[in-house]
Order: sequence, then structure tokens, then C-alpha cells
Amino acid sequence: MKKYVMIGLTTVMVGSLMLSGCGKSAEQNSSSSSSGSHPASTEAMHHSDSGDVPEGLHEKSNPTYPVGSQAVMSTDHMAGMKGAEATIVGAYETTAYAVSYVPTTGGDPVKNHKWVIQEEIQDHTNQPYAAGAEVVLDADHMPGMKGAKATIDSAEQTTVYMVDYTPTTGGDPVKNHKWVTEEELSVK
Repeated sequence: MKKYVMIGLTTVMVGSLMLSGCGKSAEQNSSSSSSGSHPASTEAMHHSDSGDVPEGLHEKSNPTYPVGSQAVMSTDHMAGMKGAEATIVGAYETTAYAVSYVPTTGGDPVKNHKWVIQEEIQDHTNQPYAAGAEVVLDADHMPGMKGAKATIDSAEQTTVYMVDYTPTTGGDPVKNHKWVTEEELSVK
């Protein structure tokens, strides 16, 4: 009998330790997503690698970083971006927005997600939205984004770039990342 009690207690203790480790990971992911960055486990989030661009998006003529050129990213939207060398896949002129939203798939709110562009807002107008405006996202960069109700945190008229890069943290190359603004790139 004592043997079964000891086995039971050991199982409960090991299970508790495993769950406490999972809780810490979820807490870390939650705190990093609320700070404007994507969760540390972005690789598990299956960032879209589609090279499709929204209808009506106009290519930038004579961009600072032409298609095929290399630049260094100074942003950390996702783990491993900052300092990574990017290859420019596309350059477009539009309004870029930082937005906060609750994923349609559930989970914690995403705060200050960078970037969603004018053409990725459902029923968008030609006029830029002001901070505080409520919109519905048509972007599909991350699971739970498309169809989510969002609040515009900030807006800027800029050139946005679609880029390919290999994260500085290792792992698989990222293809067609949407979006990096011109201010977030520097000459290699």
C-alpha cells in the first residue's frame, strides 16, 4: 500500500513541476506580446509566408531599398529580426498602422502589432485612419488576425517592404515577411 502511495505522490509532484514550467512559458509569451513584440515562440505561430499583396497596393517607384537589394533590420517585431540581414522582396507606398486586437482564435489581446497597411483593412477608404479608430482587419499575417476587430494605435505614411531573412536566433529562413517600414532598415 505504501508503495502505491509513494508512486501516486511522485506522479503528482512531477506533474505539478511540469505544469508550473508550462505556466511560466505562457506568462513569458503573454508579457512579450503585450509589449509590442510578437510572442517569443513566433516560429510556432506559423507566420504567413504568402507573397500575395492586397489588391490596390502600389509598388514604390525608386524605393530606397530596391527589390533584390540587402538591408539590415533594426526592428524586433519577431524574435531574431533585429540585426538580421534582409533581402527586399517588394517595396510599396502606403499607410502603415500599429494595431491592437484580440485574435479571432481566442487568447490574449495583441497590443501594438506592427504593421498592418491601409489595404489590409476591411472596407478601407483612401483616407488614413486616425489613432483610436476601430477597424476590422483583412490581414492574415498571424493566426486569428483576419476578421479581428482592431484599434489603430498609430499611423504613418511610409514605404513598407516585404522581406526574406534568416533569424539571428537561428531556425528556418522567413519568407515574405509583411511588413518592415523604411525607418526599420539600414544599409548593409
